[in-house]
Amino acid sequence: MNISPTQKKPRVVWQAVLSVIMYIFMYLPILVLGFYSFNQSPYSATWQGFTLDWYRKLFSDDRILSALNNSLIVAFCAVGISAVLGTLMAVGLARYKFPGKSLYRGVAYLPLIIPDIAIAVATLVFLAAFAIPLSLWTIVAAHIVFCLAYVGLVVGSRLNNLDPHLEEAALDLGATPVQAFIKVLVPQLMPGIIAGCLLAFVLSLDDFLIASFTAGSGYNTLPMEIFSRIRTGVKPDINALSMLLITVSAIVAFIAEFMRILGERK
Repeated sequence: MNISPTQKKPRVVWQAVLSVIMYIFMYLPILVLGFYSFNQSPYSATWQGFTLDWYRKLFSDDRILSALNNSLIVAFCAVGISAVLGTLMAVGLARYKFPGKSLYRGVAYLPLIIPDIAIAVATLVFLAAFAIPLSLWTIVAAHIVFCLAYVGLVVGSRLNNLDPHLEEAALDLGATPVQAFIKVLVPQLMPGIIAGCLLAFVLSLDDFLIASFTAGSGYNTLPMEIFSRIRTGVKPDINALSMLLITVSAIVAFIAEFMRILGERK
């Protein structure tokens, strides 16, 4: 069969092939993990049938529920405090001039590039120097360090796209600076604040390294509980728990990105 000169064979672009290979490399382990989380066998090596027993078992495990409760307390407290401080920090850096502003900006966003192990060790040394006993609240304090930077970064990027003349108009119409901030600026920043909080929530919920350095005795978070169990071998219940964490993190990250894009379009 002859191919006419006007017909061209479909050409496979190398970028598409590379993208497919990259996605397989990233997501194939997650698919395998999800597959074995429904395995009826207590060992992950052999498939013995489909079951949901491992997911049901998670909700009756007191240690898992206690660790989940600790993780949620840490995440909500750290994100709540970071939302307020991060928003104020972003507004201050964008709207006001003061001595050492460039230096402060660099220090404020330094936790974004510092390795987690460095933050964990530095926090532990600081707590030991002031003889502060380790507890659940020391984890919260350590998580505020990096949550604050992420919230400030997202809110700051949103703030750069806003019209500063709206605040000036509110002030000209008789509003006080506080009223202009609360009634004009904050509603415009809300998509960025929510996106930053959701991103920080995921990072706090999934953190293991910093929490393990700053946690007191008996205050395990969910990632710490997972790590303590996989040292004796990976079981299907850990596969199921990991899949739930991945799913929740993906949903929250998707909502955060959607809110950020929606805010930029508005």
